[in-house]
Amino acid sequence: MTTASPISDHLEAVESARESGRKKIDWAFEHMPILASLRADFEADQPLDGETVGMALHVEAKTAALVETMAAAGAEVAITGCNPLSTHDDVSAALDAHDDITSYAKHGVDDDAYYEAIDAVLAHEPTVTVDDGGDLVFRVHEHYPELVDGIVGGTEETTTGVHRLRAMDDDGALEYPVIAVNDTPMKRLFDNVHGTGESSLSSIAMTTNLSWAGKDVVVAGYGQCGKGVAKKASGQNANVIVTEIDPRRALEAHMEGYDVMSMDEAAAIGDVFITTTGNRDVIVEEHFERMQDGVVLANAGHFDIEIDLEALAELADGEREVRDGVREYRLPSGERVNVLAEGRLVNLATPVSLGHPVEVMDQSFGVQAVSVRELVENGDDYDAGVHEVPDHLDRTLAEIKLDAEGIELDTLTEEQAEYMDSWRHGT
Repeated sequence: MTTASPISDHLEAVESARESGRKKIDWAFEHMPILASLRADFEADQPLDGETVGMALHVEAKTAALVETMAAAGAEVAITGCNPLSTHDDVSAALDAHDDITSYAKHGVDDDAYYEAIDAVLAHEPTVTVDDGGDLVFRVHEHYPELVDGIVGGTEETTTGVHRLRAMDDDGALEYPVIAVNDTPMKRLFDNVHGTGESSLSSIAMTTNLSWAGKDVVVAGYGQCGKGVAKKASGQNANVIVTEIDPRRALEAHMEGYDVMSMDEAAAIGDVFITTTGNRDVIVEEHFERMQDGVVLANAGHFDIEIDLEALAELADGEREVRDGVREYRLPSGERVNVLAEGRLVNLATPVSLGHPVEVMDQSFGVQAVSVRELVENGDDYDAGVHEVPDHLDRTLAEIKLDAEGIELDTLTEEQAEYMDSWRHGT
């Protein structure tokens, strides 16, 4: 009787992971008409020939479609994760099998391993950076400033990362151009609203196996992500409560029909709390002490700083894992507080999370792809700092999407165009 060796077992496991990841990537790409259109152009034109693209993103199937589009455009690509819990190891293995792609992403790594992987990406000396949250670009500036002169530019995917980059730019510390993909309409109006809304709620529901109907759902923050979460929760018959610091956003939520109050007040009412602010210490000790028994806390912001878990752990008499992705903290009063995904990005970091819907990410990653091409082809037009996505590129992607959906638009007549462009027409 023969038995398999540890080496053969390992090789078999790697091959199995690659096959699993390949299936996920292929399924996603079948539903991404924007990237499919761009990939065909990129393969023909090779706009990234000779470039090295360094990426720190959520490494899962939809991201992989973007990564392979970069490689199809002629680039050498090195990628790692931007969140320790969002990597799908089988997708990472499938990417790493590509001749022009090296993936360092692994699920569940600690902080040291997380930054070691970013360092490994930067060891490839990227000429373009593609980031989600800003860790890659900050690592360049803080630890590898010698790379700056060789970088033509970068892109940033998410709200938190853009906030950090703008602060860096305001301080005069950002030394190469970065395009704020998050802020363009084809990303902000769809990814942030529909993507975050749908994926956060589906991840919470699948992780807890609880219904939304009749729940008091507290949404912290009414930016684009908060609007999406509130809208989707309301659509599933939840009673939505919004907390805000901005008077105009608070008024907007009120006019949309949501209850608006402070977190101090909402803490005693909510059944489910979802943070979407991108800021720290949104839910803290004084709020935990007011919460009802069995509440569910989830974070839909990029970093795990919105819920003060250190304070919760210190306050609790005990804690335990009650379900995959759900940690229960028992307070001295007897009430239980359930935290999902260790307070990390709930739509990507629970065991059942799949991230944003494929069609939504097709739009966002389409913006990433054309922004990288723009920087490579026209990088001399961009000074160091944060830049908007050129509007004509954003509109072109919308046209590709509409065409794929079989949706036709009206067009202006010559008379209408002249009327809109003229100041001479009066009453």
